[in-house]
Amino acid sequence: MTDTTQMDIAARALPLVDLTNLDEACGKADIDALCARAVTPHGTVAAVCVWPRFVAQAASNLAGSGVGVATVVNFPDGGEDTNAVLQETRKAVGEGADEIDLVMPWRAFVSGRRGFAETQVARVREACGDRLLKVILETGEIEDALLIHVASNMAIAAGADFIKTSTGKVRVNATLQAAEIMLTAIEERRREDGREVGFKPAGGIRTLEDAGAYLALADRLLGQNWVSAAHFRFGASGLLDALLAVLDGTAAASGEGY
Repeated sequence: MTDTTQMDIAARALPLVDLTNLDEACGKADIDALCARAVTPHGTVAAVCVWPRFVAQAASNLAGSGVGVATVVNFPDGGEDTNAVLQETRKAVGEGADEIDLVMPWRAFVSGRRGFAETQVARVREACGDRLLKVILETGEIEDALLIHVASNMAIAAGADFIKTSTGKVRVNATLQAAEIMLTAIEERRREDGREVGFKPAGGIRTLEDAGAYLALADRLLGQNWVSAAHFRFGASGLLDALLAVLDGTAAASGEGY
């Protein structure tokens, strides 16, 4: 990979990052640091993704920056208490969340209760109002390629603005194999009725090569003009450092991002 190509990938990927801290031990000081990292000399990330309890703090810190505030609901287990999930969603929206990342009840889906899963997604869609809804399929737990395709179609039909691979909290998170299935479902929906649905790989994406591989896949399946923050995000905590190392010209010396 040439230096020019590295720079191009890094510059393209940086504004697509959902800079994430969903560590169990995360505290207020960590959120302040996360928000500070979101605005870089090379531009801003798309959003920060934080626990619901930190939404108001992040929204205050990032006011006027152009960086969105995302949070997670039904996270990480993808449970079946839909009323609790709705309450969590409404509270997050009320406190300033721009984007909701919902873990769909994937166990119910895999066990054959697909209507239950679809209903939960649809009700959360309604609770989000005009906020962005990303639906986490937990593809590493679903495993089966056909079921991942069905889950993608179900989430899209229920109103997802984005479909997302993973929570980052399971053994297998984002993979290129799952990404291809999900992007194919997105392309099929676009051909069917023109609706544009976004894609977010999350979990284990840490290097420039990781980012480049997902961008190349999206380009191949949906065209080189499709990728933008409106349609594509990286859910990551460490990727930003790798991208900045390239953009700052320090990657070769430090080895970061390789």
